[in-house]
Amino acid sequence: MELNLGGKRALVTGSSAGLGAATAKLLAAEGATVIVHGRDEARSGRVADAIRAAGGVATVVLGDLDTDAGADKVAEAALAGGPVDILVNNAGFYRHLSWTDATAKEWVSTYNTNVVSGVRMIQRLVPQMRERNWGRVITIGGGLATQPMNTHPQYNATLAARHNLAVSLARELKDTRVTSNVVSPGAILVEATKELVTGIGPARGWGNTWEEIEPNAVNSLIPNDRGRFGRADEIAAAVAYLCSDYAEYISGATIRVDGGLVKSAF
Repeated sequence: MELNLGGKRALVTGSSAGLGAATAKLLAAEGATVIVHGRDEARSGRVADAIRAAGGVATVVLGDLDTDAGADKVAEAALAGGPVDILVNNAGFYRHLSWTDATAKEWVSTYNTNVVSGVRMIQRLVPQMRERNWGRVITIGGGLATQPMNTHPQYNATLAARHNLAVSLARELKDTRVTSNVVSPGAILVEATKELVTGIGPARGWGNTWEEIEPNAVNSLIPNDRGRFGRADEIAAAVAYLCSDYAEYISGATIRVDGGLVKSAF
């Protein structure tokens, strides 16, 4: 399927690693010019270099989205090369804390990073999309928005807010060709996840090799119909589809990419 992203410019926030990097690489492979965003120049540069090595087009913008000044800097740098047609709000912050340890200060900080930072980019980039009558805003959410755990409540709540703001934005963009949607990942196999699971797997009787550990860990922690962890490329694929002309009739939707997650036991 040709997604027709040639000629489009996409800013993926927090794309120096993980889901953001996978998304940036796939959008570039589909023909979009990608703006890789991060705080670390070396890590962001490696993602952009990988895109270029594969024949894609990428630039790097650096900046902290936690402040208005930082968001201004990122938006100005992103727009310097032309209009931004696609905004993927992926940047976010996570700390595993109990209700006791998650102080009010931690709640405010997490909300600013995970919610307000995305709002800053929407306010700086979506008005131009509306003027051009074409655009895509994809918010990366998560299953914990609707099935929160008893731990890290400050993070769970920000995911719910991200889902909510994306739908509100879709209502605001009524009668335009600018859409707003959520991609909601389940448990995705990134380096930190694999390290955690392989570290505790043998002691919990899940096995000693990854082939043994993965299905047992999934059954114990994140039972789902596919019986495995998701991969970053699978999240990127959902984002890319929503960016395409094929998704013109999808707005205000949450696309779950979680293997049919039943309930997280984390």
